[in-house]
Amino acid sequence: MNKAPDDQRTRREEYAEATRQALLASGRETFAREGYQAAGIEAISRAARVTRGAFYHHFEDKKALFDAVVVSLQSDAAARVQETSKRKSKIWERLYTGIDAYLDASIEPAYARIVVQEAPVVLGNARFAEIEEQYPMALLKATLRALKREGELVFDDIDLLGHMLDAVICELSIKLPTSSDPKKTRINGRKIIEGLLDSFRRK
Repeated sequence: MNKAPDDQRTRREEYAEATRQALLASGRETFAREGYQAAGIEAISRAARVTRGAFYHHFEDKKALFDAVVVSLQSDAAARVQETSKRKSKIWERLYTGIDAYLDASIEPAYARIVVQEAPVVLGNARFAEIEEQYPMALLKATLRALKREGELVFDDIDLLGHMLDAVICELSIKLPTSSDPKKTRINGRKIIEGLLDSFRRK
């Protein structure tokens, strides 16, 4: 019995998505281990158990795959932040819990090398900022706006505050993997973040 065209199309779509996910997983592992410059398309394809042709069917070049890996890592980090912070009832607790969850993600080897260290250089500041705006910063700004609506935050320009706070958090995430005392650096960094936010907190 011949399969219906819709069924054939669905199977093709499933296979295509499975191939893409395999390439993303392989790219993530290879970029984290070897870095962007040393990673090769042939090795990534081989590790994903797909042909070089299959690679180019899904991604224009190595940079396009790297971009997709960064998006995937940022999306995963944002999901973890959201899942962790929503367990808290108070907005301030959700904010700080979310910041801690992001810092936890940022020191994981794959995220630290791919997103924190290499992505701004490989993708350029404009594209990296675009991805940042869509994922981690979107959650940060949403929480700050919630605080503003509740009268908990005394500051009008939430967009600017979000960007400045994100810059401090990102700078801390850069320093943590290379710090001689990561625990102390994180504690001190959190104090800076809390001090910044406290200056705009309604007393």
